[in-house]
Amino acid sequence: MGFDLGDRQIRQPVLLAPLAGITDLPFRSLVSRFGAGLVVSEMIASAEFLTARPGTREKAELGAQIENTSVQIAGREPGPMAEAARRVADMGARVIDINMGCPAKKVTGGWSGSALMRAPDHALRLIEAVVNAVSLPVTLKTRLGWDAETQNAPDLARRAEAAGVRMIVIHGRTRCQFYKGTADWEAISKVKNAVQVPVIANGDIFDAGTARQALQRSGAAGVMIGRGAQGAPWRLAEVASALYGAPAPDVPDGRARVDLVSEHYEAMLGFYGRVLGGRVARKHLGWYMDAAGTPAGLRKLLLTERDPDKVLDLLPDALNVRAEAA
Repeated sequence: MGFDLGDRQIRQPVLLAPLAGITDLPFRSLVSRFGAGLVVSEMIASAEFLTARPGTREKAELGAQIENTSVQIAGREPGPMAEAARRVADMGARVIDINMGCPAKKVTGGWSGSALMRAPDHALRLIEAVVNAVSLPVTLKTRLGWDAETQNAPDLARRAEAAGVRMIVIHGRTRCQFYKGTADWEAISKVKNAVQVPVIANGDIFDAGTARQALQRSGAAGVMIGRGAQGAPWRLAEVASALYGAPAPDVPDGRARVDLVSEHYEAMLGFYGRVLGGRVARKHLGWYMDAAGTPAGLRKLLLTERDPDKVLDLLPDALNVRAEAA
């Protein structure tokens, strides 16, 4: 059970997936508090990162120095990828992850993300550049392939391992599937059998039941959870407890949940500023209210309210604990 990643021991390999616009520093901090083997930052575009002015908020977003954080970078040229890796390492990063799995058109259109699965020789040059640039563990996140006819993840994984990659995460879909259909966990087993480094299964893993199935079908060394943690920052800790015997998290309920959601909301306001933070927070508040079954009218009222004090005042009713408090 578990494995080493550089100087880190991943004892309960339940990892938080990088999700653009969602797994920001406030959310990763909450997930880490409950417990996670590793949390991965939102993707950094290497070229844009290098041209950002020193002291910009982009650098603060990384939380690179936080112990269980992996910083994910993406790009299409070896030079900028290597330099971005060096700068992230200088900022205190413990692990660097290479994104070759993002299916978004704005990413693949620039020959980054999962588009690199269509050019495995070039993908390998990027991997070698990053590995050779830093002394940190470098990991790779990718998909099964570009489409159903070119599922080349096992071959890319073998080449990445030979280049020095220490862990590989596979989302069980092709790029052309985006997030449609279901993740093919059994196909991940072909990658697992092709390499000696740990392989992590990703895609459609929402709870302990789906995590257990993914591990059984893939033979993977662990799981990575993304959407399953939305509105439930304790989800990874629940899965680690069920699968690996880690201590069960103290999942907040009632007033304690209101306090946690309020804390998360205020952290986003402090991180982004009141205006942008209020907008970014809406999706998170929506997911918390999904779990609470908030009535449609109250949900709309809270999500359209711009005054943070009023949002905080509405939260107890929205999370169904006003009566309890009374």
